[in-house]
Amino acid sequence: MSEMDAGQPPVAAPMPKIGPVTYSDIPEILSLGARDFLRAPGLGLAFGAFYAMGGLILLWQFEAMDQSYLVIPVAFGFPLLGPFVATGLYEMSRRLEYDLPFRPGDILGVIFRQKDRQIPSMAVVVIMIFLFWVFLAHMIFALFLGLMPMTNILTDWQATILAPEGLRMLGFGTLVGAGFAFVLYALTVVSLPLLLDKEIDFITAMIVSFQLVMVNTGPMLVWGAVIAVLLFLAMLPFFVGLVLVLPILGHASWHLYRRALIHPDA
Repeated sequence: MSEMDAGQPPVAAPMPKIGPVTYSDIPEILSLGARDFLRAPGLGLAFGAFYAMGGLILLWQFEAMDQSYLVIPVAFGFPLLGPFVATGLYEMSRRLEYDLPFRPGDILGVIFRQKDRQIPSMAVVVIMIFLFWVFLAHMIFALFLGLMPMTNILTDWQATILAPEGLRMLGFGTLVGAGFAFVLYALTVVSLPLLLDKEIDFITAMIVSFQLVMVNTGPMLVWGAVIAVLLFLAMLPFFVGLVLVLPILGHASWHLYRRALIHPDA
């Protein structure tokens, strides 16, 4: 049983143990995520729409600032912020699992109470890494394409990206971005649902999450690839697909957390 009931914050919890994650777990947790979504589709779609709207606002802002060349690095990095938006989805799955009261006010109340716990501290770390990635991507762009005009990469992408310098920029930027993505994924894949479910400090939660990825490297890399591909495809039609994809992945991530970690007090 979770330590967090319908109205009380959780008490201090011992560090969980790392459990096994197999390749067969991936379709199973996706199925469980879809099941949870179908049990409460309205609220899930609302969380997905909120995330999609954030992507559209970023896109509009870059267009307004004539910095649309930043769309590509932000598009690759934007999904890394998804787990924070999915906090409400974790709470929904937790309540469905434990048959706790399930009303929008209950869900939003739990999310609001996180301001006094560890998730904001972890959010600062992740957002700083994300902003550093955007800054570094800008530097990579300048390094490879600094002598070319800052044309709109959305309307003149052939002249920019398909040029030799553009292809080299994409290759190098992809390698660097993959490194950032792996670190952030390893630190957050189960740490956020862990912080929501248990009273544990965010440093310990990130260590547990990283250890989980190291112990179950193959399946966890596949799960990370599934998340990345689905989110990337969902972003292609102006982020519209995120309205559906994000809630399913958010619910599935809760079930991965429950399956991957063994709590001594459980």
